[in-house]
Amino acid sequence: MERATSVVEHELELNLVLSPDHSIPVPARLSYGSHDPYAVHITFHLDTGSPVTWVFARELLVEGTFRPCGQGDVRIWPTRSGRRSVLCLALSSPAGDALLEAPLPVVAAWLERAHRLVPPGSELAALDMDGSLAELLA
Repeated sequence: MERATSVVEHELELNLVLSPDHSIPVPARLSYGSHDPYAVHITFHLDTGSPVTWVFARELLVEGTFRPCGQGDVRIWPTRSGRRSVLCLALSSPAGDALLEAPLPVVAAWLERAHRLVPPGSELAALDMDGSLAELLA
């Protein structure tokens, strides 16, 4: 039996922090799908013509909306920028490091939609293990 895959996406603008006084806007898309229920995808639309996608645990993003979390390649924490609540994402890769700020209320609202799609704790039930196994064996 094949399950329908549902996806929750949201286009938003992040700020790439270049210095304490200077940042540039970066269009991005948040994406979460029942086909990959443990992960969130953030795709950055850069001027290079090739979008860059980062994938990490949904749970990490949720925790980061409340307190600093993560280690290594992805670190997330909430803070304030002036009068705005923002979510900081520090991303590290062999190509370099980036500090991005996202509007915290926008990310939190999107996470609520993702939680309605696949409630926390029910990720395993959302996986179509039989279908995936049949695909591998075909």
